[in-house]
Amino acid sequence: MEELIRELREGGYSCVIRNGDERRVFTQRGVADLYDLLQHDAAFLRGAWVADKVVGKAAVSLMILGGVERLHTGVISTPAVELAAASGMEIAFDEQVPHIINRAHDGWCPLERLCYDAATAEECLVRIGGFIERMRAAQAQAAK
Repeated sequence: MEELIRELREGGYSCVIRNGDERRVFTQRGVADLYDLLQHDAAFLRGAWVADKVVGKAAVSLMILGGVERLHTGVISTPAVELAAASGMEIAFDEQVPHIINRAHDGWCPLERLCYDAATAEECLVRIGGFIERMRAAQAQAAK
């Protein structure tokens, strides 16, 4: 895990994931990489070790659904810790915060707020999927 953490920090990545001998690095913001992996390459997540910069309830939900075995993050929200603990995922972190803040640092992360009262990772997935679809549609529209 130390090697993944070092690579995360030194490479400036958003997430580094290792499963067996295969290691991948990711750079998208938020949960987009985890969501895409779960949708298109879930087998890579099963049993994987993840080093991530910031993890909220949405991200940890995707990891739980993917079968991630072990997580280390710099910052994690209390709702994420609670959901991960209930799943049996092994977690380690540098700092626990009440909730993840948004990029402007003036309120909650939209996905943290969206998933806050969700009881299960499956319930979070439905909310995350809708959010990502809306964001991608808006980006595609803006690109026209």
